[in-house]
Amino acid sequence: MKIKKGDKVVVISGKDKGTEGEVIAVMPKENKLIVSGVNTAKRHQKARSARDNAGIVDKDMPIDASNVMLVHQGKPTRVGYRVGPDGAKQRIAKRTGEVI
Repeated sequence: MKIKKGDKVVVISGKDKGTEGEVIAVMPKENKLIVSGVNTAKRHQKARSARDNAGIVDKDMPIDASNVMLVHQGKPTRVGYRVGPDGAKQRIAKRTGEVI
């Protein structure tokens, strides 16, 4: 999977199209991501202890990785790979050719 936890992404399709957020979690086996503020759903939460509050909370739900693009220098870009001079694999932005 070309997108990692902590990357800034923009949604390119679906109900949240155009929304930017940070990747919170990556699920490579399902090819899904959880992005902050994107694809939120209302969930009923039970109080697990005396300190916890019960009620209806907004929860970020997974979104398919094909529906987001990485944001590099403020613009969406595709991600590619290149082998660096030291032999390590590096992620590069296809738009600029720079190492991410």
